Amino acid sequence: MENNEQVLKTIIEKARIAQAKISHYTQAQIDEVCLAIGWEVYNDENIKQLAELAVSETQMGNVQDKIAKHKNKVLGVLKDVKNVKSVGLIERDEVKKISKYAKPVGVVGALTPVTNPTATPASNAVTVLKGRNAVIFAPHPRSKKASKLAVDFMREGLKKVNAPEDLIQIIEEPSVELTNRLMQEVDVVLATGGGAMVKAAYSSGTPSYGVGPGNSVQIVAEDANIEDTADKVYMSKRFDYATSCSSENALVIQEAIYDDLIDAFKKRKSYFVQGEERQKLEAYMWIENKHGKRSINPAIIAQKASKIANDAGLNVDEEIEILLVEGATDLENDFFSQEKLSPVLTIFKYKTFDEGYRLLERLTDNYGTGHSCGIHTFNQEYIHRLGEGIRTSRIMVNQPQAAGNGGAFFNGMPSTVSLGCGTWGGNITTENINYKHFLNITWVSEYFEPYRPTDEEIFGDYLTKVGK
Repeated sequence: MENNEQVLKTIIEKARIAQAKISHYTQAQIDEVCLAIGWEVYNDENIKQLAELAVSETQMGNVQDKIAKHKNKVLGVLKDVKNVKSVGLIERDEVKKISKYAKPVGVVGALTPVTNPTATPASNAVTVLKGRNAVIFAPHPRSKKASKLAVDFMREGLKKVNAPEDLIQIIEEPSVELTNRLMQEVDVVLATGGGAMVKAAYSSGTPSYGVGPGNSVQIVAEDANIEDTADKVYMSKRFDYATSCSSENALVIQEAIYDDLIDAFKKRKSYFVQGEERQKLEAYMWIENKHGKRSINPAIIAQKASKIANDAGLNVDEEIEILLVEGATDLENDFFSQEKLSPVLTIFKYKTFDEGYRLLERLTDNYGTGHSCGIHTFNQEYIHRLGEGIRTSRIMVNQPQAAGNGGAFFNGMPSTVSLGCGTWGGNITTENINYKHFLNITWVSEYFEPYRPTDEEIFGDYLTKVGK
């Protein structure tokens, strides 16, 4: 029986052999590969199996939303890579005489979270293979069967177009040891998951793309369309029981529309948790861990709102989809101001936009710096204020945050399941991770007649201003 070292060595060798076989694929050939694997994790029959297994294995989320997630994410990525050059000469600047040639990065090690065990490998495989690379997935132990099924489907797609099946592989019996070793041996790491995973990726010595913690907050300004806002936030927050790191975690609402918006939520299967019930819910949602500190209760992650409430000792109707909780003034010390990975939404009230902006800033910097935020408004000054000031990588305007952050058919964000959070979130990029991040680019520079600017062109205005 092979030990872990031998198992991993075999997987990596297979990946390198497979990647070498497609390193000279034409654009048409690699595009066909992407379509082949994409179809296997997009067609209804396979998606249903993936969604059902993901829910039964992880006990997180729900089948119908996971089916929708596959449909949206896989099709979105395929839309983004369609007719896009990722082979050979991809760009030419006639003025600067620069030509850019795309080449593979090699073998990618991709870490997959338990909250999204099938759509993540599905989307990331298309993204990685677009650059003629191979990928090895390291799944979460609690979702290894579901992730493997996704890989098996995609390997079948590779077979159908006569491409090497070992372009896509998975560690079937994952462990911390194997994952750490994988990250050391591949050419690039893509870490989609929790903070500890990302930190390990950046400590591996291998070039890595990681994601930061999410804690998306949205401002709802006084001019917001109340019904539209309630529809979008409700849809986003309840989707797959908030497995997405992009799900809204808090709303900062202008006082003039506060009551109307709360009423709108109540009409949309939402329950406002107040008083002693709030204390009960907090005590259940954050429990003492083995280190003696309170942390999120694993039993509430990606569970239905009514189940969370009733397990906490509240009496809530089964149909309830979202729990609303009023945020504390001392938000830095309030658990409800953190990321909750559950359909629990924290509510704040503000008077002036400056006050609302400050609340958003504090919430974001307290937990989730660099990830995302949003605003419901038609006031361009408000939007500009956020864009200019908030330390975040993406801002959604009048959109459902969970769907919008990772790219949707109603916005221009690149489709992805991996969101860079910049140095604010301990990441190398603020971008939505896409196929471009898995290309090595060769710059070819040609000679042209020299042009050297004069001292006057560079320093003239400055020297005139300072009086020299």
